[in-house]
Amino acid sequence: MAIEDDVLVIGGGLAGATAALAAADAGRDVRVRLVTYKQSTLRHASGLIDVLGYAPGAPEEGPLVDPFDALADLPEGHPYERVGSDAVREALAFFDDVAGDAYAGSHTDANALVPTHGGTVKPTARYPVATADGLASDDRDALLVGFETLPDFEAPLAAAHLEATGAPFSARGTTIPFPGIVRDDAKVTRYAHLLDQDEPVTTGAGETGAREALATTVSEHLEDESRVGFPAVLGDEHAAEVRTDLADALGADVFEVPMGPPSLPGMRLEDLLYDALEERGVRVTSGVPVIDYETAEADAVAADGGSGDDRIDRVVVDRNGTEIPHRADQYVLATGGLVGKGVRSERERVFEPIFDCHVPHAEDRYDWFVDDVFGDQPYARFGLASDRELRPLDARDEPEFANLRAAGAVLGGYDFAAEKSGAGVSLATGYVAGTRAGEEAE
Repeated sequence: MAIEDDVLVIGGGLAGATAALAAADAGRDVRVRLVTYKQSTLRHASGLIDVLGYAPGAPEEGPLVDPFDALADLPEGHPYERVGSDAVREALAFFDDVAGDAYAGSHTDANALVPTHGGTVKPTARYPVATADGLASDDRDALLVGFETLPDFEAPLAAAHLEATGAPFSARGTTIPFPGIVRDDAKVTRYAHLLDQDEPVTTGAGETGAREALATTVSEHLEDESRVGFPAVLGDEHAAEVRTDLADALGADVFEVPMGPPSLPGMRLEDLLYDALEERGVRVTSGVPVIDYETAEADAVAADGGSGDDRIDRVVVDRNGTEIPHRADQYVLATGGLVGKGVRSERERVFEPIFDCHVPHAEDRYDWFVDDVFGDQPYARFGLASDRELRPLDARDEPEFANLRAAGAVLGGYDFAAEKSGAGVSLATGYVAGTRAGEEAE
């Protein structure tokens, strides 16, 4: 017997979670299930929600002030062109409702410039409140603090890079020991846990709480800066409390600098989304790959005597060696791109591995890339082509299946890394795909 749902979302990243939430909110009682195989890529993401940071093909023009001004000029086939700018706005509003007071940026269409751990600034539309006091548009001087056991953040180097970008403030960096941690292989969650629980740690002055010990060490390096930036490890469940305690002790505002993977802000975003899924009654099945599918020919017959479009009847997942069928009326594919292996390449072809949907690409594999490593790489845009309903298209530009939509990085036609548009595309296409699936589910 197949497990029955109205909407089945395949993939547990930002696009998949957004699609499942949107389907559940489609306006009536819709049974939604999300199935995911591997750990969500959110854990490796910055936690920032970027809509469009740079114009496609013109990064030299610098960060976009208002991403919405550029959406109308995007090429045909870009995911934003497929869904339209109104849907991008609706998706951001949807995210704002889900995120609540955990994220900032909804007050303006303009991109915020958020400093990163490398000393660059990233244009982004929504950002965790933990980073709000660190925006590069703020002219207050800043002290960046790194930890000896966390080499991913070289605070003095990051500060120098920030000043070189022309940031309107003086930045200075220092590196200190983190109270209670002496090993350089400690996970970021260990730093967060120490501060979350305010665990006792031993210092030269005796035993004290981790928060007080950290503030005491930093205060020795603080001059006249009115804000202090730390790697994004300042607590998890009690992050706001940790920042407040540190700010009170230092007499300066405290902010987090987004880090590379593994990313605590990404983990917080994942928790936020999956808590919302649970609240909305979305069933989540994790650790199960989709290994097969079956189709059913549509009942309708076209007036000219042709047959209707094929529909996906069921998919089969592998649960510890047992094949379990799942049937739904509508499906959303949100398995990621080349990095997430939602799109795969071999020497002779590029393909989508679950439904074998068509991936447009040159026949000659030497046309998949250019010699300039910093050039405009064709492979960066590999992914499914879709219609405006986000239904994947075959080689004849016809929908592959009547009841399948795609969302996120599995879609092609854009270079998320160069454009700084990855999270925004996942959010917008996940919202549209999930909403349409929820509305059409029987």
